[in-house]
Amino acid sequence: MKRHQLNLMDMHAGGDVSRIVYGGVGSLPGETVRAKMEYLQDHADVLRRVLLNEPYGIPEMSVDLLVPASNPKAVTGYIIMEVMGYPVYSGSNTLCTATAVLELGLLPKQEGRQQFILESPAGLVQIDAEIRDGVVESITCEGLPSYIDTYQQTISVPGLGEVTYSIAYSGGFYVLVDAAELGFSLTLDEETRLSACAHAIIEAIRAERNFRHYSLGDVGPIPFLHFMGPVESSAKGQFTSRSATYVHPGVICRSTTGTGTSARLALMQHEKRILPGDTLETCSLRETRFVGRFTGLSQAEGQTLVENSITGKAYVLNRAEIIVNSDDPMVKSGGLGSLLHPRKGGCE
Repeated sequence: MKRHQLNLMDMHAGGDVSRIVYGGVGSLPGETVRAKMEYLQDHADVLRRVLLNEPYGIPEMSVDLLVPASNPKAVTGYIIMEVMGYPVYSGSNTLCTATAVLELGLLPKQEGRQQFILESPAGLVQIDAEIRDGVVESITCEGLPSYIDTYQQTISVPGLGEVTYSIAYSGGFYVLVDAAELGFSLTLDEETRLSACAHAIIEAIRAERNFRHYSLGDVGPIPFLHFMGPVESSAKGQFTSRSATYVHPGVICRSTTGTGTSARLALMQHEKRILPGDTLETCSLRETRFVGRFTGLSQAEGQTLVENSITGKAYVLNRAEIIVNSDDPMVKSGGLGSLLHPRKGGCE
């Protein structure tokens, strides 16, 4: 019997659990964090599958693997793994990873405002942490520049009829739909119906077309849908909205998600409803909140990009050492040993 050992810190931001893997994994091929991610995606997906499935996890969780950064400005790199695969960026996962860096002592905490840089597969990410009495009270992270790819198109969806949608890119392609038009108030009791509705819309759009990023090209089938509640103004330049993000297949996120909030900012800017400096606070089915800030505009290859940041708080749930037994019939761990550090006592 072979036993594989991993060191984890479980966190959550807005209710979405991120499993930070900080020990037990050996060096991955690749000169950059993006290249290391592509190696896992193409040759070693077993780690993602083991940690996101029974008996160790559930598909609603995410995994963030800490890896050496390729840029000396960054404290560490991180690779994001979700049920849909390997997104190049995620707001909630970045909030959790940044907090874990401080809680694990990879970077000593400093009272007040503390700034540092992480390296995601999408590139460098500026982090602003607020620390009070040794507690990480909030993290503000750069969102990826977001933009509107498609505005107000319609599609026929079996069981739903004609559905109006827009498409934004904010680290992944998002279908944006009006919740009220689909009969939803965005309350927790609607969660199962929201998932079924989103599944049908995603499947219909996937069958009809694909989307290409202006510089990345084909990034795969569209994975995300964001239900938008009414936008309300709470003060000058400050807006709030109920929201829910779906990840294909079958997952309604506990939080509103950082990339979902960034996608909303792109749509609001496209519709001339916000100005630089304005904020949008999104509220989830579980009443958790992220704040997105529209920080400016830029241009790239004919696209108008919405620069933005996401603010939220992550909480430590536990630190654990897990053992994966290769002879466990519940676990499909073939090939995992080649990823991990050798361990004494039968672990490898």
